[in-house]
Amino acid sequence: IKQLLHIKSFIGTSENAVMIQIWTALITILVLKYLKALAQYGWRLSNLVAFIRLNMFVKIHLQKWLDKPFDEPPEPVQKYIQGVLF
Repeated sequence: IKQLLHIKSFIGTSENAVMIQIWTALITILVLKYLKALAQYGWRLSNLVAFIRLNMFVKIHLQKWLDKPFDEPPEPVQKYIQGVLF
């Protein structure tokens, strides 16, 4: 289980803690494999995981990024124009 789900060590010692960690790893693997199947780009699972880790908190359109990960992102549209004080 630890090798298949890439769990290096169990955080908790109770049965409930171990089961939560196993289920979380299973759900994560299933979501990543689903994203890989949706993408038009030929992702390898390890590369997809690494790129998602790098872009975890970047606000992007996920499907467009999965299909064309190396294209330049569009410039964000500024809603408000803030004046310069000095």
